[in-house]
Parts: sequence; C-alpha cells; structure tokens
Amino acid sequence: MIKGSITALVTPFKDGTIDEAAFGDFIEWQIESGTHGLVPCGTTGESATLSDTEHRRVIELCVEAANGRVPVIAGAGSNETTVSIAYATKAKEVGADAALVVTPYYNKPNQEGIYQHFKAISEAVDIPIVVYNIPGRSIVDITNDTMGRLSKLPTVIGCKDATGDITRVAGLIERCGEDFIQLSGDDPSSLGHAAHGGRGCISVGSNVAPALYAQFHDLMIAKDFVAAQVINQKLHRLHQDLFLDPSPAPTKYALSLMGKMDTHVRLPMTLCQDSTKEAVKAAISRAGVTV
Repeated sequence: MIKGSITALVTPFKDGTIDEAAFGDFIEWQIESGTHGLVPCGTTGESATLSDTEHRRVIELCVEAANGRVPVIAGAGSNETTVSIAYATKAKEVGADAALVVTPYYNKPNQEGIYQHFKAISEAVDIPIVVYNIPGRSIVDITNDTMGRLSKLPTVIGCKDATGDITRVAGLIERCGEDFIQLSGDDPSSLGHAAHGGRGCISVGSNVAPALYAQFHDLMIAKDFVAAQVINQKLHRLHQDLFLDPSPAPTKYALSLMGKMDTHVRLPMTLCQDSTKEAVKAAISRAGVTV
C-alpha cells in the first residue's frame, strides 16, 4: 500500500552521467532505513534535465534496486500527453507499482484540458496513477471538483498535493472517497495534512534523514500526533533549509557530507551558496543526522 514516508529520490551524477552505482547504494540505504516508498524521476530527481533515455533508465534502476520491497511510484509527467503515456508505459513494463503524473506545465490547460490529459493516460496504460498537483511549478491548479472527476477514472488511485493547503484534504475526501490516497508533497505541512486525513508525504527531507522521517510518518499512521510533533520539531529546519537554494542542490550537498553522492546538479540548477551550506549543516545537526 502506498503510504508513509515516500522519498522523492535525487538522481546522483558523476562526470556528466548518472552515477548508477551510487543510485543503487542510495536506494538500498533508503529501504534499510525504513522508507515506505520511492519516487524516481520526480522534480527532486531533476527530471526536467534528464534525457529521454536517462529518464527511462532511472525508472528501471529504481525498480531493480527496490526489488519489490517497497512501492515504486515512477515519475511519468510531461506537458505533452503522448510523452506522459510513453513514460507511464515504460514504468508499467519494468514493474513500477504506480506512475506519478504532474499537471501539464507551461501550456496552462483549463480544467477540462487537465481532465482529458489524465483520461488519455488512464485509457492508454493500465498502471495506477497518482496525480501530482503543484501549481507553484505548473501554474495551473487542479480544483477539488476536477480531482473528484479524476478519481472516477479507473486507474487514478490518489494525489500528491503540493499546494500547502491542508484544508483541501477534507474536501477531497468528500469528493473522492476515503480510499483515495492523499499524499502531501510538502514536508513542512505533512503533519497537518496527515491530521486532516492524509496518508503520507512524497518527501524531499527523507533523502537526508530517511530513518527519522519513516519514524515520523509511522507515528502519524498510528494517529499519535503528539509524538509526531516532537519529531517534526527536530525536522523543522531540514524541512525548510533544503529549499534555501533551488532544490535539489541543498539536498545533494547534505548527502555529499554523508558520503552518499557528489554535489553535482545540472544547469540551470547551481551549487549551494556558502550561507546555505552552513544552514544545511545546522539543520542536519538539529535532526541528529551523522555526517
């Protein structure tokens, strides 16, 4: 079942190409640390800078490394519907458990266009779809009513909500039903999102502190929000400071301190400023992460 701490995986690079060995080791560490699920080729994985061949390869590598131990929700988003269909097809072929499909960006479709985009993917590929609503990046927002329509498509099983508006959870339960899997796409709001009825978070911070994020989400799954709030306080700066510079540069810097991978990000992303590095070091220390 898709729930809990689901890591939006960074994609390690070395000498301009994907560092496949580091990626495999990183996934193994995530699973051993208790992470509940994995998302390759999301925003944090720098999917916008991956070639078509690289995108497909990263999905394949993740499924192989996970080996059925945790769900893999493969990033399959594009503003071109046929490309999303192709990536969702690849995810299905290699054995991913679901596809994460972002709202079409740049084109600025209306609500009917959004619905038809997801409907076309649903009809073309028999793979569970998690709808990714992130108006901060895509410009367009999926209204609760449109999400209600999408939830009636046979393969749409849930959504990742990166609006930061936790009041949407109740409205979506009303329109989509209790079985519709609502995931937060925003670490700082994940505690409130869960308290309102969410099932987990596709998390950036869990790249850096997977065991603590897994514990945090286990407590929320158990409805122990008091204990979860204590852990949230330890994670508070990590939630925030991994975004002081454009993501995933701060996350990769943190992971480089831990010996997990190189700091390299692809343009137009750039390496962290010195001030961000100091803040990230402090956030890691606050969370009790060993470097």
